[in-house]
Amino acid sequence: MSAVDERRRRYRSRGSRLTRRTQPVLASSAGPLGQPWATADAGRSQNAPATLADTELVDSGKSWAKRYRRWLRITDAAIVAIAVAAAYAFHFEEGEPVLSRGGAGGSYLAVSIAFVVAWVLALEVHRTREETVLGIGSEEYKRVLDATLGVFGGIAIIVIVAGIDVVRSHFALALPAGALLLLVNRWQWRSWLNRQRLFGHYLSKVIVVGEPSDVEYVIRQFGKVSGAAYEVVGAALPAGYTESHVQISAQRVPVLCDVDSVAEKVAETGANAVVVAGRLQGGTRSIRQLGWALEGTRAGLVLASSLTDVAGPRIHWRPVEGLPLMHVELPRFTGGKHTLKRLVDIVASAAALLILSPLLGALAWIIVRDSKGPVFFRQERVGRNGKRFKMVKFRSMVTTAEQDLAALRDLNEGAGLLFKLKNDPRITTCGRWLRKYSLDELPQFWNVLRGDMSLVGPRPQLPCEVEGYEGDVSRRLLIKPGITGLWQINGRSNLGWDESVRWDLYYVENWSLTGDIMILWRTFRVILHPVGAY
Repeated sequence: MSAVDERRRRYRSRGSRLTRRTQPVLASSAGPLGQPWATADAGRSQNAPATLADTELVDSGKSWAKRYRRWLRITDAAIVAIAVAAAYAFHFEEGEPVLSRGGAGGSYLAVSIAFVVAWVLALEVHRTREETVLGIGSEEYKRVLDATLGVFGGIAIIVIVAGIDVVRSHFALALPAGALLLLVNRWQWRSWLNRQRLFGHYLSKVIVVGEPSDVEYVIRQFGKVSGAAYEVVGAALPAGYTESHVQISAQRVPVLCDVDSVAEKVAETGANAVVVAGRLQGGTRSIRQLGWALEGTRAGLVLASSLTDVAGPRIHWRPVEGLPLMHVELPRFTGGKHTLKRLVDIVASAAALLILSPLLGALAWIIVRDSKGPVFFRQERVGRNGKRFKMVKFRSMVTTAEQDLAALRDLNEGAGLLFKLKNDPRITTCGRWLRKYSLDELPQFWNVLRGDMSLVGPRPQLPCEVEGYEGDVSRRLLIKPGITGLWQINGRSNLGWDESVRWDLYYVENWSLTGDIMILWRTFRVILHPVGAY
């Protein structure tokens, strides 16, 4: 069974909706291949052609990337033009919004055209459509924002120096609207691309080269990603290997040749890249010779690092006398980034409590009417550096839930130290839909405002769970727990113990404000289409 067939099988087995649960795997300069917080759910549209999954692979080579980039270029330019046109038609004079009219109309039009040209060029200069970032990681979104802020920052300097006073509406309207629409546009295209990749379209064909164990590891990691951008068409192993294929679970990957004959097989298979897994016999000289052999084939050379669970922004390459050195930034748990995260938590949680107060009141009334007992449930949890606090939630269980737990221990469906039961008899009638849509967690904004929790972070831990920690699991406690996190958007209660720990530890060491925004965005999508919520 090929990797593409396996992805199709997994898709069909999940029904009409598929929640993509990606894995943080190999690190690269473009971000982890698993893109844990920057992917879109790859749910299949009900209007998708019925024969799509059964068609043969198309769009081989890099033609798909050219067409994809062309459409991105067209839609990006259209969005920029619309945003600036809106600013042109509805600009500010003396602080009041008015429709554009005579007088300075001519010069204002020239400035607007300059904005469009500069913005479109900035998206090009920042390589926002580079193939290595398309559909993978948060780097694509980051480049779009960098290009947008860069062009507006540059124009702001010109405006101040030149004394131009006709572009305020561009900063008030075009900047926020254009930036938001560009990000939504990229997200929509990425969602479409990931859906196509599930059925074997728009994949980069690769040949994996290296020792058998290294080749198996890389192919296995590729297979963990539901919408992976790579299709492994074969393997190249050292001379003397006699097997005709490499077996990874249900997937059989043919052994095409030895390392010295890779270039010939690239031409035969139409591979777009050769992935070097681990260290080749002959060391760096073998890699250089492989690169020379690939010259003229239009195939890329990719080195797969054995370094795992490290996000791309923490990795920097520094060449020293022809020797490429990979610098890995160690995670820091104090400093300006954490201060900014706390500031965002305060502002966002205060705003959420204020805006959601009518909903909170309505939910409190429903809980009181549904069953006897208090509105809120307070439970001791362990926060940053082992500090304990009372986490607040809407009560979704009967008041005797803690006492009834002992009788249900034997029915535990969770893994490791987690207790989970899909049909828990302690849950009240309204508690089921409160949990399904995560509404029971809304009072935790109060914990965020107090400083006990953060908007995004590891799962809040129970004291009994922490007491059973072994090894490096305690690193979960190096930052504040969150209302949501990677565990929330990648399966929630469906996650096993090891998988839950891995997501939390990945976040602890690799979190960023950009990543937090992506997690919050995906959380809204998960709430609307809940998976693993019980």
